[in-house]
Formats: sequence, structure tokens, C-alpha cells
Amino acid sequence: MKKLIVLAGIALASQFALAADKAPTAQQQLMGTCNTEAKTKELKGDDRKKFMSSCLSDGRKRQQERMKACNVDATGKKGDERKAFMSECLKK
Repeated sequence: MKKLIVLAGIALASQFALAADKAPTAQQQLMGTCNTEAKTKELKGDDRKKFMSSCLSDGRKRQQERMKACNVDATGKKGDERKAFMSECLKK
């Protein structure tokens, strides 16, 4: 029984370690940026909700614009080359 508990603990710890290694998605990064700005401005309640909604909406629009620009720049690239280019372009 004791070994089972230890193994379960190790398995759980390894799952957290693996999750920590993954890079945040663009949406998660945007959420973090907007949240930091809201904290800096010390927004609370409805003011914070309005700010977060606006900030996230603006961020999505910027992401869509970036996607369009990268897509145009990737013209002529195919397969893995295009994938690598798009990945790098969208990180900027």
C-alpha cells in the first residue's frame, strides 16, 4: 500500500513537471498580458471585466492580422518549411 501511494505521488509530480514544460498558447499569453495590465491599473469589479473584454478582443484582432501577414509572407513555402516559418512568424 505504501509503495502504491509513493508511485501515485511520483506519477502526479511527473504530470505537473510535463505540464510546466509546455509553452503557453497565444491565448494564454494574451490572457496573462491583459491580467497584468489590469493589476497594474488596479482595476476591480465591472471596470476590470470591461477592460479584460476589450483587451482580449484587441489581442484577438492583432493575432488575426499577424496570421494574415504571416500567411502572405509564407506564399510559395510548402510542408515543413511553411510550418516552421509560420510558427516562427507568429511568435513575433
